[in-house]
Amino acid sequence: MEYQELWDIDDLANYLGVPKQTIYSWRTTGYGPKGMRIGKHLRWRAATVITWTLGLEQNQ
Repeated sequence: MEYQELWDIDDLANYLGVPKQTIYSWRTTGYGPKGMRIGKHLRWRAATVITWTLGLEQNQ
């Protein structure tokens, strides 16, 4: 089994350089990297976030 780092909202906001509220807004509209709930906590796989940003870069 491969270990993949999970990021919380602070990690994600810091990596993307956006406020946490922007990420919450994105989630309500279906935009942004796919996240998951673990109990009451939101988490994102680092690899998923990086892949998402690479996709944005390719579409420009």
